[in-house]
Parts: sequence; structure tokens; C-alpha cells
Amino acid sequence: MISRKVFALFFLSILCFQTASAQELSRSTESALAWLTKMANAPRQYNYAGTFVYYADSHMETSYIAHKTDASGERERIEVLDGMPRIVFRNNDEMKCYLPESRKIYTEKRWFRKFFPDFMPQPVENIDDNYLVKEIKRERIANREAQVLMLIPRDSLRYGHQFWIDVDTGLLLKVSVVQGNDVIEQFSFAQLRVDHDIEVGEVTPDQAMVSGEWKTTNLIAAILNKNELRWEITHLPAGFKKLVEMKRNLTEKTTLVDHIALSDGLATVSVFIEPIAKDAPAPVPGFFSSRGAINIYVRTLDGNKITTVGEVPVETIKLIGDSVIRQN
Repeated sequence: MISRKVFALFFLSILCFQTASAQELSRSTESALAWLTKMANAPRQYNYAGTFVYYADSHMETSYIAHKTDASGERERIEVLDGMPRIVFRNNDEMKCYLPESRKIYTEKRWFRKFFPDFMPQPVENIDDNYLVKEIKRERIANREAQVLMLIPRDSLRYGHQFWIDVDTGLLLKVSVVQGNDVIEQFSFAQLRVDHDIEVGEVTPDQAMVSGEWKTTNLIAAILNKNELRWEITHLPAGFKKLVEMKRNLTEKTTLVDHIALSDGLATVSVFIEPIAKDAPAPVPGFFSSRGAINIYVRTLDGNKITTVGEVPVETIKLIGDSVIRQN
């Protein structure tokens, strides 16, 4: 739990930092933005397979990915190789997550979720409004030449990023999420093969997964019209825009949850609002840490639990969570 005194210091520094950043940072060059566009488009243009490593908070995890693109779209398999087995299969925007130990399957759409190396949730036209994109140098990652880009936030409300982009294809080979000089989390390919033929069997469940007794839970979402949720975010931080409003059934939830998704073109934030059941334990308000760049903030309002989750600093999570109100 983070003290109020610490947050007072956070907020005291925000305005000063924003003003200084706006004056000091120039605009991104066309060349740097072109690298970013190439990186954003590459995952939908190539077949690739390889092993990548995730690192955050002294935790390291290895995963295997196989990605196939053809006339029918994209198919993908991501398998976590360490700890509890988890395998995600994606067919365009439809995802199935298999948990072999419990023999459970969860299905859902890929709502704004980023999977390395597909790291850009939106087109990059407005990214320069929130980040200065700089070309740094060339390095070798997974035996491939990479162009290094640095994304420097224009205020203190978002993290910085460093991208290592494959010179030949534009695929993201490595990414570090940073705050100042600290690396918050990192993904990096250890081994990668690109544009080889990917067999259909590499990106679809094998026979053991389609036979036997598995419990399937469909996590369904209904997209709503603007303001249909009757909830409003009154003070969005600079650069963030509402992407969508929806009602969703989430894992282990017995009722539908309201969901508002936001983005600044790179970072994503979700606000979940659910009624507090009369016989349920009272939610504990405050800040809750997650591994890596994800921060969580919980508050209650008029018998509802409001949970704000996003890959942004804690002060940004609080600014968004505290500005959620019920419309009249």
C-alpha cells in the first residue's frame, strides 16, 4: 500500500514535469515514425516462430510463439514454457486459453490486449503527441540486426519504451518498458525464424486438446453505444481517449461487469465497474501491484467497485479511477 504522503509528492511534481517536457522535447522525425509504423504493421505480414523471454520484478518466464498469416487472416500459438502450463491459440481476434492442469478453456475476443511482438494497439499517427520517438543506434538481437528506437514520454503520466526493430522485416525483437533509468519489464526474442512456412498444426490445438472432458468458459462482451453505460470519466489525462464501452462477463464473476477501455496510442487502461453484492466481503480500496508495468487502483462509489487497471504509472491510474462518476 502506498502512503498518501508519497502520492502528494507525485502530484506536486506532475505539473512542473509536464510544463518542462512540453518546452524541452522536439517533434519526432519522419524517419523515426516510419520505423514505428513498420514495426506496427510487421506482425500481420510475416510468418514467424521463436522463443522469447519475459522479465519483470526479478521474475523470468520463457514462452514459445508460432504465427501464421495467409488469405484467411492470422493464426497464432503462444505457449508458456515455465511453471504452470498455459497455451493461447488465436484465430484473428478470437482467442482460446488452455489450462491443461485444470483442463479448463477460456474463450474471448482480443480486446486491446497486446501480445509480444505485436505491441502497438492502435495506428501510430498520433503517437508523437504523447511521445518523442528517437532513432538511437543499431544492435544485434537474436542474431538479427535491429534498429533501436526510444519513446520518451512528454509528461510523467506514462512510461517510456525502448524498441529493437528487425531491420529486414520490421518485427519487434525486444522491448523494454522504462521509468527514468529503471526497466519496469522487458520482452526479448532469444531465438527467431522469420518467413518460413508455418504448418497449420503449429497454430491449432492438437488432438489431446480437442478430446476428453474440458470445461469451457466463454468470456463474452457486448459493445455499447456512447454513454449507454451511464458512467463517465470526467478528467482523462492528456493524450488518452476512450476506445470503447462494453459489458463483459469475466472469469469467476457471476454478474456482468461494465468495461471502459482507454489508450494514448501505446499504453492501454481499462476501467471495470461492478455492483457490490450484499453478501460479499467489502472491497479493499487502494493500490495493488501487479508484475511489470501493470498497476491497479480500487475505489468504491454508490455501492459499486471501480477497478482501474493499466500499463501506466500509479498517479495516472489514480487520476483516471478517481474521475469515474455516475451520469445523471
